[in-house]
Amino acid sequence: MKKVQRSEIVDYQTYGETRDQTRAQVMAVKGVRRIHVGPHLTFLFENRDTVRYQVQEMMRTEQIVREKDIQHELDTYNELLGDDGELGCTLLIEIDDEQERNALLRAYLPLLQHLFAETPAGDKVRPTYDPRQVGEDRLSSVQYLTFPVGPEAPVALGADLAAYAHRAALTEAQRAALQADLDDR
Repeated sequence: MKKVQRSEIVDYQTYGETRDQTRAQVMAVKGVRRIHVGPHLTFLFENRDTVRYQVQEMMRTEQIVREKDIQHELDTYNELLGDDGELGCTLLIEIDDEQERNALLRAYLPLLQHLFAETPAGDKVRPTYDPRQVGEDRLSSVQYLTFPVGPEAPVALGADLAAYAHRAALTEAQRAALQADLDDR
């Protein structure tokens, strides 16, 4: 996927003038890229629009104006996109009850090795992730993953961990959105 370029970013004051409209558009983009797998996992696939939005929001919130700081934000958020044939996503492990969350994040420690995207051919593709996000005794509730799916959008996402075995078929709209992201070069 093509990375967001500096020329696509405006200063935070200019961004503020269209922020409400931009936010509504990006929420729609995110909506179709939000995929729930079982009761606790939400995969939010990123694309150029979501990354550009995050950079603009960071610049607005922190009033960033220095070029090196803007570039740092771009470099950081562009990492979420992956490269050609890859889909990057934020994995949210959503467990409301604090005691249950603490127990399950310990039980789910090996989860990242058991996640998969299912290709149209039926193969399970495992994601890459940053091992620094995994503690020694528990998993963080937010993870950044990259699925090397190749040229075609997956047909399903899932987990085959004994403690959390779930699969969710993607809708046609979800597949079309992810395919558009893969085709964005």
